[in-house]
Amino acid sequence: MADLRSWVSGARLRTLPLAVAPVALGAATAEATQNFDLVLSLGALAVALFLQIAVNYANDYSDGVRGTDDYRVGPKRLTGSGEARPKDVKLVAFSFFGLAAIIGLALIIATAQYWLLALGAFAILAAWYYTGGKHPYGYAGLGELVVFVFFGLVATVGTNYLQTLSIDPLAVVMGSAAGFYASAVLLINNIRDIETDTKAGKKTLAVRLGDRRSRVLFLFLIYIPLAINILLILIYPATLLGLLNILLLVPISGIALSAKTPKELITGLKLTSYAGLGYGLLVGGGIALVNF
Repeated sequence: MADLRSWVSGARLRTLPLAVAPVALGAATAEATQNFDLVLSLGALAVALFLQIAVNYANDYSDGVRGTDDYRVGPKRLTGSGEARPKDVKLVAFSFFGLAAIIGLALIIATAQYWLLALGAFAILAAWYYTGGKHPYGYAGLGELVVFVFFGLVATVGTNYLQTLSIDPLAVVMGSAAGFYASAVLLINNIRDIETDTKAGKKTLAVRLGDRRSRVLFLFLIYIPLAINILLILIYPATLLGLLNILLLVPISGIALSAKTPKELITGLKLTSYAGLGYGLLVGGGIALVNF
């Protein structure tokens, strides 16, 4: 039976910075218009974190019962390794979906924006059907696109909207930047698994593009936010802090161009996740400082 350490590993903590970054950017853009609310921001953060953990366990369960993880070369999974019963992993996944839904409902009631119920329900369905159901979109190469939408645009714009009750163009731009990082993390993960996913019949974007083109796309995804950052400096000078992210982008680029083993690509995945977090905190902090 899986012990606590295995369950914590199953939560894939290295992906959690990608839940923090868009919320930080959304909160920062709210502060730029003097609408920042700490309680609403923390609530949005909790929803994002619980959804990220939920989709990680859901992915563990679905890939495990499909037999996809029988071929994997990365860290072992709870279901695929047999350490945990599939129904237990599924229960944990739905428990975190439930926590996200409860906090999300509280935020909706607090702001009286009841139309967000539909968006929240759609987010949970999208999280589950990434690898769940009869026709998971993650097996059709659409994972990066959906991650861009929900862990980029929706998380950032949604955090901002809860506090401003309007669609802020700056939040849309920042949400896109966060989405590019989230998509990059998923892409480099799938680059690592091209061989095993091909055997399992999982046609991810990396499988469809092939190794070389996927690595080129990955580089575009991590450098587009940098270009956005450079343009932002013209309006928000303090976002110059965000250029410190280059210290991570350089080694990440080296890994993306030269990595030959799954272990090297896992290192690249972790660094990309940290780069996304750094972008959210540094660029977000620079935007928020406009009122100081």
